[in-house]
Amino acid sequence: MKKILFLLITGLTVSVSHSQEVSDAIRYAQDNITGTARFRAMSGAFGAVGGDLSAITVNPAGSAIFSNNQVGITFSNQATKNNSNYFGTQTSDKDNSFILNQAGGVFVFHDHSPNNSWKKIVIGATYENTKNFDNSVFSAGTNPNSIDSYFLEFANHGNGGAPVPVGLINNDSYTYTYRNLGSDLPNGQYPNLSGYNAQQAYLGYQGKIIGYDNATNSYTTRVPAGGSYYQDNIISESGYNSKVSFNIATSYKDRIYFGANLNVHVLDYRRSTSFFESNINPLTATETISRATFNNNLYTYGNGFSFQLGAIAKVTEAFRLGLAYESNTWYDLYDETSQSLFTDRQAINQPEQYADVAPDVVNIYEPYTLQTPGKTTFSAAYVFGKSGLISVDYSIKDYGNTKYKPTNDPGFRGVNNQISNQLTSNGELRVGAEYKIKQLSLRGGYRFEGSPYKNGTTIGDLNSYSGGLGYNFGATKVDLAYSYLERKSNPGFFDIGFTDGPNITSKLNNVSLTLLFEL
Repeated sequence: MKKILFLLITGLTVSVSHSQEVSDAIRYAQDNITGTARFRAMSGAFGAVGGDLSAITVNPAGSAIFSNNQVGITFSNQATKNNSNYFGTQTSDKDNSFILNQAGGVFVFHDHSPNNSWKKIVIGATYENTKNFDNSVFSAGTNPNSIDSYFLEFANHGNGGAPVPVGLINNDSYTYTYRNLGSDLPNGQYPNLSGYNAQQAYLGYQGKIIGYDNATNSYTTRVPAGGSYYQDNIISESGYNSKVSFNIATSYKDRIYFGANLNVHVLDYRRSTSFFESNINPLTATETISRATFNNNLYTYGNGFSFQLGAIAKVTEAFRLGLAYESNTWYDLYDETSQSLFTDRQAINQPEQYADVAPDVVNIYEPYTLQTPGKTTFSAAYVFGKSGLISVDYSIKDYGNTKYKPTNDPGFRGVNNQISNQLTSNGELRVGAEYKIKQLSLRGGYRFEGSPYKNGTTIGDLNSYSGGLGYNFGATKVDLAYSYLERKSNPGFFDIGFTDGPNITSKLNNVSLTLLFEL
């Protein structure tokens, strides 16, 4: 939230304070089930099973189950469909992507000494694309509310609850003024006015969506009231959140297994949104807005660190229990944004007027830390000799512990309070099964994850089903998996002022192929 006090590229790039949001935090705190095809086919229920390259990411003790060296690589095709319902209007959008989903290897060092109870040491390294951000959403409908409330909220309350001084934004040199608002605020004269808040007020004012009333010292709308507003919103997302894990594990008498991971996270996320609004209300003697297009671009990138500890116990030859802890992830992140607003306005018997507020500015923000919550996983598995297995994992994760840092920053304090008030602890259940017929393996799984929000609707519960098969050629194995995921959500187009949004049903179909080689 703090600003860097220097200009990077005059006229084009500026460093400003930025208003991070709860939705940004939850985006980077959530993971998808990714990894090898065997892992995905069984919905990731591997906490007490081990012996799979992706099982290491759930419980690092799982690598000690391996008997031989193994390397593998996984490719995935992800198809996403988002069905949107916005004030009764149904729309749909699709996205498809092909990625390198997973790669890694483990190396097993046996100790055959009869006097040593520690039978082996295993080291490994894996890469996983823990979240593929590629996604597209199109929503459209007729709303009784206008986007003017977004700009009015910033203009009338963005200065520590007071209006933004009109003298700061009454300048139509778009690039110059927009840039300086970002780089110069807050300052000694306006300690409670962030550059981001002032920029939003500036866009609305120069775009003629809002005006200033000197009599009341407040901003008012120039959008005709009492009408219906056609609105559509396009969201295009791309990028990834990946994790590289360095693993070490050991076994004690081949009955108890211990392991640890050091994880390096790399995040790269891009989002472009375009919101359009029009109305057919009758013209008046005063100019009113008839159409508006508001564009926003966000680029977030950075890296993070976390660690994991885990153990697996063979209670009997068939029954296993597992326990794993994944620490918080500490990200160092950077944001870059750009904005533009285009409006049409007209008065009765007058020609149409246009405002193209398109500052040639990329806002570059001071780096900040995001701490996402840790996770504890309890696991059990029953192995039917060489015929197959059934496994269950249950994980607990408290999203209310997500924090922007430094926590004493006034802006971060506000959004952290929102996180505590809006987010909650949730549970994730994963169930998997495998049945072997000679060299052929048949697999299936189910996954349920509760909503991370207290209201249960901003992001709803997740249900997922999966299946797959594998064939063992000896030193080479081939696995194929299919998974289906469905989740409902009700995100607002904006977090402040104008918070209306569609009801979205997201459906994700994934096909993964893994090649494994024993060395």
